[in-house]
Amino acid sequence: MQDAEPGKKLCDLIKKAIADCELTHAEHQEIVSLAVSDHVIDEQERQLLAQLQQMVADGTVKKVPG
Repeated sequence: MQDAEPGKKLCDLIKKAIADCELTHAEHQEIVSLAVSDHVIDEQERQLLAQLQQMVADGTVKKVPG
């Protein structure tokens, strides 16, 4: 189950950013790091990352310092 932990943490971080409507620089860095940590971005990770990117692009989630 240890292999699932980065995916779960990635999901949790993205959901937190969506719920907060904010994405800090540190959160963004951690999300990217987790997404590539196993050198493979699977379909679920790709969908979550695309959803977050779209929400940042349309202003639903705002990038903030931190």
